[in-house]
Amino acid sequence: MKAERARLARLQRLERMRDIARRTAIVEAGRAEGTLAQLQGLAERTSRMSAEYATRSDAGDAASLQQMARFVAGLDRIVAGTSADAARARQVADARALDVAAAERRRAAVAERVGDQTRKIARKGENQPILASRKGFGTGLE
Repeated sequence: MKAERARLARLQRLERMRDIARRTAIVEAGRAEGTLAQLQGLAERTSRMSAEYATRSDAGDAASLQQMARFVAGLDRIVAGTSADAARARQVADARALDVAAAERRRAAVAERVGDQTRKIARKGENQPILASRKGFGTGLE
């Protein structure tokens, strides 16, 4: 019985460790999603800004038109870089989401083992014979 209780204690410690790992994975997934959202927002704003500058027609001469075209091309390069960063961030966020799912499965498996061990100990406790006091000899008057 003592070995079974020690096994239960080890399983409970393992369950706590797996829960901590799951929480850490959730935090990392949240950070990855936050980074992704920031990069997507930045790419969207930069793209809008590039489109607005590309449609401007207030250039007074060829030099300012050429300068505007170079500026728009620079913005487009920024948009492409930011979009690539967002795509990488999406991959990282997806990987972190998979890590969360795996951590939850590992924690649930240990929790199930804890439950099984607890039930096993309870069943053994039920099967123990109740030791009553011995019957005395003689009459109750002695």
